[in-house]
Amino acid sequence: MCEGFREFEFALTDALLKQLIECFEDMGTSELNDENTSTIPNGQGVYQLFFNNELVYIGKTDSEAGLQPRLCRHAEKIKARCNLDTAAVRFKAIQVLVFSAMELESLLIKHYSAINRKPIWNKSGFGSNDPGRKRDHSAVKDDHFDALYSIDIDIEIEVDYEVGVNALRALEAIKQKLPYLLRFDKRNLPKTELESCQPLELQRIGTVREHIRNVLLHLGEGWQATGLPGYIIVYKENRSYAHGDVIAVT
Repeated sequence: MCEGFREFEFALTDALLKQLIECFEDMGTSELNDENTSTIPNGQGVYQLFFNNELVYIGKTDSEAGLQPRLCRHAEKIKARCNLDTAAVRFKAIQVLVFSAMELESLLIKHYSAINRKPIWNKSGFGSNDPGRKRDHSAVKDDHFDALYSIDIDIEIEVDYEVGVNALRALEAIKQKLPYLLRFDKRNLPKTELESCQPLELQRIGTVREHIRNVLLHLGEGWQATGLPGYIIVYKENRSYAHGDVIAVT
């Protein structure tokens, strides 16, 4: 090879990571609430969550998912949780305009873990969606987000039930008012029973527990509502759950 030639490989990821860390450290935080998240654009990027001023979560999103929907989802997730003051949860978010955000999450986690600032909500189940029926009986570890901050089923909500509402529509109406998941039995026969149970006379204002119990009072035998650490299930069954709080049975 002649002296007039040389190969050069630019470490683009390393350079971007260094600049992102500097940008994050230079930023202030904002409270993770609906008002603030609604101002965030929908582009791709990375973000950090803080609880009591401690870094607890690092996430990323592509342009299809968008920063705003992701942060809005997290803002909803922290509502109505025991032992969790929502005002103490804050965020920093950076929209990445010219580079894929796919690898940045793991690189940022690695960086902060190396300097004793490991984000403990990562891999705690915080970012998970509905785990599905098969996971309802799974053991919940002590350090799982839902174990640390279980849902509050005694918060008061107002539900606008339709006139002559059946049990299926009532559960759907309750679900729309909750900041956490309500999943109910939609297999053929249970769904038919929910649909045929009408009309219901239900109070618009009450706790989540009271709303669920009032619906089940109108159903036939064999129904059970259970509060799990992170969500509520209503199924035609009679069984116990290791981490479940039975709300009502018929």
